[in-house]
Amino acid sequence: MVDAEGWTRLITRVLASNPGPMTLDGTNSLVIRAPGNETAVVVDPGPDDAHIETLLALGPVDLILLTHHHIDHTESAARFSTLTGAPVRAADPALCIDGPPLADGELIVAGGTRIEIVATPGHTADSVSLFLPDDTALETERTGSMITGDTILGRGTTIIAQPDGSLADYLRSLDHLAAFGPVAVAPAHGPMLDDLAEVCRVYASHRRERLASIRAVLRGLDLEPKTDATTVTAVVDAVYSDIAPEVRFAAEASTRAQLEYLADHTGG
Repeated sequence: MVDAEGWTRLITRVLASNPGPMTLDGTNSLVIRAPGNETAVVVDPGPDDAHIETLLALGPVDLILLTHHHIDHTESAARFSTLTGAPVRAADPALCIDGPPLADGELIVAGGTRIEIVATPGHTADSVSLFLPDDTALETERTGSMITGDTILGRGTTIIAQPDGSLADYLRSLDHLAAFGPVAVAPAHGPMLDDLAEVCRVYASHRRERLASIRAVLRGLDLEPKTDATTVTAVVDAVYSDIAPEVRFAAEASTRAQLEYLADHTGG
C-alpha cells in the first residue's frame, strides 16, 4: 500500500516505492493544499510507480514543481502533467512543461496558499527549496515550513553531486535557509524535521568537520587538494573507511566537491 500522511496543515506526503541506499525510505512526493481548497500543488512527483495513483486520488492538481533534476524526483513529471493537465515548473528550463522556469524569490499563489521560491544550489546547481509562510506544524504549531528537496534530508546528510554541485554554494544555501528560523522541514527523503535553523547548523558543522578531516589526510599524505582519481581514492579510503560499497560513489562525489572547495579557499 502506498503511504500518504499529513505532515503539516498544508503538506501531505505520498511515499514512492523506491527505497534504497540513496533514497532512504523512498522519494517523498509532497502535495500542497490549503484546507477546503479544491486544487493542489504537487512537488516532485518522483518515479513512475504506484504512488502516482495516490497522488491522483487526492484531488485535482493545478501545478507541478520540481526541486531539482535527479530522476527519482522527475521521472514521472511529464506523464503526471499529461494526466492532470498541470504545468511543470523547475529552475532548469529543460524540465519545464507549459510553464516558465522558477526564479529565486518568486512568490507563487497556488493550492490556496503562498509558495516562495528559495534558490538553494549546492546538492545540484538547480536545487530549489519552497517556503510556505502560511503553513503550521501539526506538533509544534510553529508557523511556516520549508520543502527542501535533497538540500536537507530527514536522516543523514546529502551528497554534493560534483561537478554539478558545489560545496561553496551549499554552505551559502545552508546560511540562507537558517535565516528562516525554526520552521518545519519537509525533505524529499526521510521523515519531517522540526527546526530548520538547527538542522542547518548541524549540517554546516558536519561539512566543516569533514573539511578538517580531509585537510589532515592531505597533510599526512603530502597531497595537494586536487580532484584527480588518485587523490580522491586516497581521501575516501581514509575519511570514509566504513562506507558501504553501494554508496561509495556518493562519498567520492562529495570528496571531489570538498577538494575543489579547499583548492579555492586556502583557509578551508
